[in-house]
Amino acid sequence: MLDIEKIIEENDLTVALEGQLDSDSAPALEAALMESLPEEGNLTLNMEKLDYISSAGLRVLLRMQKFLPEEGRFKLEKVAPAIMDILDVTGFADILNIV
Repeated sequence: MLDIEKIIEENDLTVALEGQLDSDSAPALEAALMESLPEEGNLTLNMEKLDYISSAGLRVLLRMQKFLPEEGRFKLEKVAPAIMDILDVTGFADILNIV
């Protein structure tokens, strides 16, 4: 199960994720992001409380990176150590903006 908390401030959307981002929850996350993203804003995913990410979850991250290609528009923050390990092993740490 994945809990999604959205915070919108001006043109910026921050989404805090808690739980598991897997094949069951990835479509709901992608839909929530696409419906709430300000047209010219930035997207930040807070991954401090994310316990697990599957390949389906990684695909959502990649889609967001491609959807918001300009520097700094999409970033990950407070990435939990277990999730950071997965991002490192898969090479996603090299292509995503992680702060």
